[in-house]
Amino acid sequence: MTFQEQIIQGIPAVLPPKAVYDGTISHAPKRKDILGPDEKKLAVRNALRYFPAAWHEELASEFLEELNDYGRIYMHRFRPQYAMYARPISAYPAKSSQAAAIMLMIQNNLDPAVAQHPHELITYGGNGAVFQNWAQYLLTMQYLSEMTDEQTLHVYSGHPMGLFPSSKEAPRVVVTNGMMIPNYSKPDDWERYNALGVTQYGQMTAGSYMYIGPQGIVHGTTITVMNAFRSQLPANESPRGKIFLTSGLGGMSGAQPKTGNIAACITVCAEVNPAAARKRHKQGWVDLLIEDMAQLISRARQAVEQQEIISIAYIGNIVDVWEAFWDANIQVSVGSDQTSLHNPWSGGYYPAGFSFEESNKLLVEQPAVFKEAVQRSLIRQVDAINKHVSRGTYFFDYGNAFLLESSRAGADVMAADSINFRYPSYVQDILGPMCFDYGFGPFRWVCTSGLADDLRKTDSMAIAVLEELLASAYPEIEQQLQDNIQWIRQAESNQLVVGSQARILYADALGRVRIAKAFNKAIRDGKITAPIVLGRDHHDVSGTDSPYRETSNIYDGSKFTADMAIHNVIGDSFRGATWVSIHNGGGVGWGEVINGGFGMVLDGTATADRKLESMLFYDVNNGIARRAWARNKEARQAIEVELNRTNSLKVTLANEVDDHLLNNIFN
Repeated sequence: MTFQEQIIQGIPAVLPPKAVYDGTISHAPKRKDILGPDEKKLAVRNALRYFPAAWHEELASEFLEELNDYGRIYMHRFRPQYAMYARPISAYPAKSSQAAAIMLMIQNNLDPAVAQHPHELITYGGNGAVFQNWAQYLLTMQYLSEMTDEQTLHVYSGHPMGLFPSSKEAPRVVVTNGMMIPNYSKPDDWERYNALGVTQYGQMTAGSYMYIGPQGIVHGTTITVMNAFRSQLPANESPRGKIFLTSGLGGMSGAQPKTGNIAACITVCAEVNPAAARKRHKQGWVDLLIEDMAQLISRARQAVEQQEIISIAYIGNIVDVWEAFWDANIQVSVGSDQTSLHNPWSGGYYPAGFSFEESNKLLVEQPAVFKEAVQRSLIRQVDAINKHVSRGTYFFDYGNAFLLESSRAGADVMAADSINFRYPSYVQDILGPMCFDYGFGPFRWVCTSGLADDLRKTDSMAIAVLEELLASAYPEIEQQLQDNIQWIRQAESNQLVVGSQARILYADALGRVRIAKAFNKAIRDGKITAPIVLGRDHHDVSGTDSPYRETSNIYDGSKFTADMAIHNVIGDSFRGATWVSIHNGGGVGWGEVINGGFGMVLDGTATADRKLESMLFYDVNNGIARRAWARNKEARQAIEVELNRTNSLKVTLANEVDDHLLNNIFN
């Protein structure tokens, strides 16, 4: 059968042969064996409902075997044998061009060059899933091939519930992931209900079909690291020859070495999984691999002395590096951590003192012992970090729940008030006041033609728009615009594309609308050869309510609420989004965050012009209004600028209260 015929077919008419395990790619670690006998029976029953009864006898034992071997039922037998990658949009069988664009984005998320554990449908973060199993993938692609522009596909945590009549104005797909009743949103609840096949962890852009490979996080990390160095160095002093020490080379964290090279520093990044480190080296995202600590120390000293710009991957544990660099008196200028501590007990963080293989065995066979080892390791890591900070290191939490899990382990991470962490979230110090409060966030696009030349043209258009905006920008946002102009100018030479022909930059509402309009006009005029998909990370101005990351610089007590994210996805859905998604979990942990995202297809029409202007405006200003109401002065300035610019916008503004008045009352 041709590729198109296989897509249209969905669940195959003939039972395919049992799959052969492919040891050449990275596989997800075995999940916790958390189900009792009756629950395992229910999990198998749930899995079999995708298939005709005649297949049940053969599949039942196979699915139970998968459940026992992997902790999940992935249905490997049904994994398609065609190559998985983002094809040009014209290659997809579809009645709706919007549906074809979504198919392209799904396949990009599962491309082995992009995805962390592609055969387990995990895109990044150790557990960020596009679907729970391959039957869900097959059915979703089939539905998309059949969909008209007056139907909407509703997807429940990877499960395609079905096509429902709607309208041309409605989203083509509505996605939810992990939306649990609050009392059932603890880490073990994810383990249990995911094993039962009824929910999944969509991360941020995995389950919303908007992941574009490490490039997506490279940009945010670049902005963060550049400004971390700016905050620590004298004006006009370069980060050249100064060390940025961090960890993690899987999924999104593979961005860090590339970021360090762009920021012009020395990056040392530890990774316990040799395959992940070698993959990033092969892809050109890291310059040098080192497995010996003595060699690492020697090479780091050489890089400092020669003021190099270089990225080094150390295959080993980050705890050992922090300790060894202290003992060797190697100065770390900026430090962070990018391991997946939102998922600490299932392979998101590996404890010091154990090999990668030993850890994977321990987390399955002795999960309580593994948890204790992780917590001891976090205490050691924090102790070493605290020593470095006493010597001048600037350490920040990169929103991966590092400080949260370290505090739960009993590590010395609390401030003197015993309420706050002693180290800031990068959003508190950098991205919140500098970017999110002003409306700057991760705007991204994908050229569905698959042509590098189309991407090159869009880069030029984006630069032209940003330069025009810079000429009339108010002073507080000039640096953001300049950084993004520089980023796009260097984007092609930095070889950021992995998978689809995609790009990202940080822009405010005005910038996003003007860039999108330029793209839509270019499609209409035939300068761009196929539609463009717009999107963003959920890690943005309005998309996410996350008290330890995206909304950590909200101080009115509302950072533990999720109204903004819910309003964001609902508001986007009726203002023109092609698809919307809302997730529990994100990058900081199940039960710790609610985040929403969108995708929008530009096809050159006047309808697309109208939709992009309405939706992108709301998608950003919803968050600015909330941040201004929380009394963030940068957001207050940004919303006042927008109120003066847009007559139809009316928002409730906060009245400031005199501190002396409150102090007098409470004294």
